[in-house]
Amino acid sequence: MEELHDVQLTEIKPLLTGQSGTNLQDFDCQEHDVETPHGVLHVTMRGVTKGNRPTILTYHDIGLNHKSCFNSLFNYEDMQEVTQHFSVLHVDAPGQQDNAPPFPSGYKYPTMDELAEMLPCVLTQLQVKSVIGIGVGAGAYILTKLALTEPALVEALVLINVDPCAKGWVDWAAAKFSGWTSTLVDNIMSHHFSPDEISDNLEIIQTFRLHISQDIPQENLGLFYTSYDSRLELPIERPIPGLNEHTVTTLSCPALLVVGDTSPAVDVVVECNSRLNPTKTTLLKMADCGGLPQVVQPGKLAEAFKYFVQGMGYMPTVSMTRLVRSRTHSASSIGSGESIRSRGTASGLTEGATTPKHMPSLPMEVSA
Repeated sequence: MEELHDVQLTEIKPLLTGQSGTNLQDFDCQEHDVETPHGVLHVTMRGVTKGNRPTILTYHDIGLNHKSCFNSLFNYEDMQEVTQHFSVLHVDAPGQQDNAPPFPSGYKYPTMDELAEMLPCVLTQLQVKSVIGIGVGAGAYILTKLALTEPALVEALVLINVDPCAKGWVDWAAAKFSGWTSTLVDNIMSHHFSPDEISDNLEIIQTFRLHISQDIPQENLGLFYTSYDSRLELPIERPIPGLNEHTVTTLSCPALLVVGDTSPAVDVVVECNSRLNPTKTTLLKMADCGGLPQVVQPGKLAEAFKYFVQGMGYMPTVSMTRLVRSRTHSASSIGSGESIRSRGTASGLTEGATTPKHMPSLPMEVSA
């Protein structure tokens, strides 16, 4: 039987800014240009590594950089409690950071695999031993690749709008035709937003259209877009107990998959969830939310993130003010009515405890 419980979200909290309107995320930050085998990577470190705790590592989507992708989330009041416990490392894909110079003619942009291979060099140089990754779109793909190739570095992943699939020939033909009639900015906007969202949410659409078209050198943006568009299939497959659990390639760390219910990425996120270990994966589908849940619903995502890290044994006493009740839906893939880990269970774990062995893979819808 399926279990359904209502979700009620209360106490809407504002974004935090300084007296002059400056983003609080800009304080206590150090920027670095790190040399890697595939080029220079611009990163921003907020805070210092805290004991043996992992660092939160973020990676943005195409058309964005770490500020436009994650400022709304990390400036949100509820996330300040998180950043008291963890340092944060933001990565900008090559040439996508603020005030980036255009690449010279003939520059060979790294492939998606090479972008993932750049990250261990950054972590080594900044003395980061392990991470909890938060990636969106292309960034989610890159962090998943990192977790597959360097599992010892990644303790957990929050993957927003992750697409594990390579572009098929039908998709390629459609994109080729669209490329004849659409601009780069149009293609990226349709990657982020559904047609309904583009027509209904005019303010946010205009904001991001201006950012994509004006704040990032278009040559650099086109190279990053092409790299993501040429990605390979992620080699992940759901383990089946007693059959292939010791030989199959899949994520070994806990993963929280996030998608808005009107996002263009809904189907591919569900596909990714079907390929992951159901005992370590949770699917969070946000109601009343489109293609950028970390921007449109930062409070909901902050609350879900706190539950997630509590399930790992971190932040056991952190307060939960937003999710009063949770509505969960039993997953047919595991045939159980087991609900997502409650706050009481999570808070019973001690700080720094090992990852629970059984984390349910449940689609959880959150509505306002």
